Amino acid sequence: MTARASSGPHPVIAFIGAGNMARALIGGLLDGGHPAERLRAADPGHEARDRVRSLGPLEVAEDNADVVAGADVVVLAVKPQVIDPVLRELAGLLADHALVVSVAAGIPTARLQRELGAPRPVVRAMPNTPALLGRGATGLYAVPACSDAQRATGRSIFEAVGVVVEVEDEALMDVVTAVSGSGPAYFFALAEALAEAGEAAGLPRRAARTLADHTAAGAGAMMATGTDDAATLRERVTSPGGTTAAALDRFAADGLDRLVFNAVDAAIRRGRELGKDS
Repeated sequence: MTARASSGPHPVIAFIGAGNMARALIGGLLDGGHPAERLRAADPGHEARDRVRSLGPLEVAEDNADVVAGADVVVLAVKPQVIDPVLRELAGLLADHALVVSVAAGIPTARLQRELGAPRPVVRAMPNTPALLGRGATGLYAVPACSDAQRATGRSIFEAVGVVVEVEDEALMDVVTAVSGSGPAYFFALAEALAEAGEAAGLPRRAARTLADHTAAGAGAMMATGTDDAATLRERVTSPGGTTAAALDRFAADGLDRLVFNAVDAAIRRGRELGKDS
């Protein structure tokens, strides 16, 4: 296939995989003014292709080769289990200048470059599911070969769906995964437990769930404003000797901090296991 030359201020971005995260990123880019004609997506599933087509008049194909030719950025939005064959397929198709961005959890950049057959600029990112609502938190690592412009391009893709934090040590990406990548599930689990506790104390099931879910959502929205940190917000709703203080004292006595530390450590260790070569 003849490579299509890139031109204009917006890079041509090709997504390999058109699942939920790819669609969230494409939608965020479109909302931010990225031209649809400079976005492409490939996926073997016709339902996934149909869903991404509904976002706008971007180029959508079944075969990866049909979208990567001449692309400035190639986003690997595939599951870690299939990343190696996808990389080997793309190795001979990428433009020399192309930036590779991976959202495959736990896959180190050295492995990405090895399977691509040559060192090239690579960005490894770990977004989380609130990106589907434009409220994501993404950790990002760029290899030293990335130029400032390429790092900025990598950031811009994920800033379209939330906030981005860069780390300079790739080993910290496993910590990012444990804190923000897996983090939404921790808050969902707390909301579940809070609703169950309310129900056990006598609230109707629907009322307990509604109160717990909206309390979690509202608290998250307050933290997301960035005006005050979590500790300050906690202090403001905790009157000395009151009901909130009693509950927080119970958390402390039962070792909530240590439980969270242990949970995050377990996620970090599991991430490192998954990142090892098979």
